[in-house]
Amino acid sequence: MNIHEAPHGINLVIETNKNVLYIGRFDETNGFTVLMHDCDVHELGPDEDSEEYIKTAAKYGVAVNHKDVTFDANAVTRVRLLGDIPKD
Repeated sequence: MNIHEAPHGINLVIETNKNVLYIGRFDETNGFTVLMHDCDVHELGPDEDSEEYIKTAAKYGVAVNHKDVTFDANAVTRVRLLGDIPKD
């Protein structure tokens, strides 16, 4: 999914080229920045598996650590619906 086509108000998993995951409720993008609410912003460690972290969020819920967050839309490398992530 492209960030510019993401549905408003849906929980997304957004991976970036800066080794940061954003998991939370998508609001909008203006083409330059992305706005999300009730978001978990997680910087991946050097040997940390992003898929395991994402599966944990899908299974147990979003560990909200930012009420509102904006970030660079050009950094987005992958966008998925949190509801589509396997919970096993």
